[in-house]
Amino acid sequence: MPTFEITTASADDITMLGDWAHAEGWNPGLTDGQAFFATDPCAFLVGRLDGEPVSSVSVVRYGAGFGFLGFYLTRPALRGRGYGIRTWEAGMARLPGRTVGLDGVPAQQDNYRRSGFRVAWSNARYEGAVPIGIAPPAGVTLTDARAVPFALLTAYDRRFFPESRDSFLAPWITAPRRTALAAVRDGGLVGFAVLRDCREASRIGPVHADSPDVAAALVSALAATAPDRAVAIDVPDINPPAVRLAEQLGLTPSFDTARMYTGAVPDMDREGVFGITSLELG
Repeated sequence: MPTFEITTASADDITMLGDWAHAEGWNPGLTDGQAFFATDPCAFLVGRLDGEPVSSVSVVRYGAGFGFLGFYLTRPALRGRGYGIRTWEAGMARLPGRTVGLDGVPAQQDNYRRSGFRVAWSNARYEGAVPIGIAPPAGVTLTDARAVPFALLTAYDRRFFPESRDSFLAPWITAPRRTALAAVRDGGLVGFAVLRDCREASRIGPVHADSPDVAAALVSALAATAPDRAVAIDVPDINPPAVRLAEQLGLTPSFDTARMYTGAVPDMDREGVFGITSLELG
């Protein structure tokens, strides 16, 4: 009988998971793995069949009460044999007592419901070329987010996420092949967004902003740095101004997921989320 075991992923495995995600059409960032692995190195599990990787899941812990599940994958030729669910169960065992979130593709949402997840909202990936040169509102300046005091940046990000995620944000803004911008007014932050290079359209996420005008200026400035000017943003439909902005910028929907949680939907500033950060780590 073949031997199946579940192990903690290595750094090389994280690169492999990026390849698997690309094969699924998720278009991960080229250097996302560096930020992912640094956030919670023991959170990435790989199922191995006679030593060969065949399944995966990530179960990242944030703070004391939240977790996010991603990278739930089984190699196509081996689906339906139980390897995926065994990997899932090993991952969920790492998050006891926590509210858990995920972004689920349509084909898996019924499975997630059976595991206790409920839809909170839907995300649509909007893609295309964004107009360049959209100016920020009066009194707002766009600056390199890496030059902003990190405590200021993390405090602003905390408004839009269930727990603080300092260990994620630091590599997310400093990894190679990405640009991070902050919108500043009177010494305080009113927006924050990150663009990273991908194999296809460059992804922008998060896009956090106090108003659609600030979000538009951030997206426009980031798009100007994209290699081919095509960008993609995962926009939550729970924020109608974010959907309207994506359409006004000329972007078109191409891919859908649903944000799902166990337990109560976390309390956060959803009106300021114009683009989620990632499908894998929230």
